[in-house]
Amino acid sequence: MSQKDGFVKVLGRLDVLVLAFGAMIGWGWVVLANGWVQSAGVLGSLIAFVIGAIMVLFVGLTYAELTSAMPETGGEHVYTHRAMGLRWSFIASWAIALGYISVVAFEAVALPTVLEYLVPNYKVGHMWTVAGWDVHASWVAVGMLGAFFITWLNYVGVKTAAVFQLICTVVLGLAGVLLITGSLVTSGTPSPAPLLVDGWSGIFAVMVMIPFLFVGFDVIPQAAEEINIPHKQIGNILILSVILAALFYIGVTYGVGHSLGAEELKNTKLASVDAMAAVFGSPLAAKILILGGIGGILTSWNAFMIGGSRILYAMADSNMIPKWVAVMHPKYKTPSNAILFIGVLSILAPLFGRKMLVWLVDAGGAGMAV
Repeated sequence: MSQKDGFVKVLGRLDVLVLAFGAMIGWGWVVLANGWVQSAGVLGSLIAFVIGAIMVLFVGLTYAELTSAMPETGGEHVYTHRAMGLRWSFIASWAIALGYISVVAFEAVALPTVLEYLVPNYKVGHMWTVAGWDVHASWVAVGMLGAFFITWLNYVGVKTAAVFQLICTVVLGLAGVLLITGSLVTSGTPSPAPLLVDGWSGIFAVMVMIPFLFVGFDVIPQAAEEINIPHKQIGNILILSVILAALFYIGVTYGVGHSLGAEELKNTKLASVDAMAAVFGSPLAAKILILGGIGGILTSWNAFMIGGSRILYAMADSNMIPKWVAVMHPKYKTPSNAILFIGVLSILAPLFGRKMLVWLVDAGGAGMAV
């Protein structure tokens, strides 16, 4: 009997929706929006997101069909093994695993980095210097505590992790909705960003980023055996999550382009934060949006911990990696060893300082592309 029989079906419709949506909406919408508008203009960025979202929807439809037909832990690991054999499943599974694990470790470094925007100069206790960046004990402690918490949360049960995902998604969603609705009812900047920049070249420059922004809905197939709804509905929820993510990105892009002028976009580090402050005329509003961004970090972190641990579990269950990774916790019914393995890596990541963000993006991006 396969150990997969130990998984319990506890995830409902809302759990699945916030898991997928939260995975797709991380921190990027806070820092990248100015790049989108500068590359393509406000209208050009909106066109890029509409076209890009349609492209991703076709990928999502494929996932929806496969998840409904083969609702087994491991997702793509199962699909490629069934269709193309062991070798291609091995390649696909490792690419996914490395991509997911890199995101989990990335968020452990992103959290203390983002906290600096809320609590400036909180770094104390110089430890060492890595690649020219000074690593401080207080900074490392924030990342390690966050990593320990996410690891513990997933260790004690996927339902507990799903409840946390819902809470953080609400925080993230409220911050985004405030920016979007505020932009719709205010007059905006007297010198708004241009509608179009570089025509189709600018639009394509934004479109190439979109697949990476939407990475995350594919965590749903990883936990398919823990979803307690009819199999056909899993695909519908997956598609809905992509649509909601597209609307969120489109709304944020409009909010930034509506509220900040071309010169302001050149000089901003956090475009969405500055746009929020401009819309409401208050620095407090900016801090609220940063809290929403932190919510995005936590939802992405949590979702990829779920996805990463399940793909490792499936690989071990298929004898692609050591069997001890496929151990199921007798009480919590979680792949405990896989969770602990990823958790330890994420706990260690902050020790390498802020430069680790670049290394993880470079390494994990290759896996995501494959």
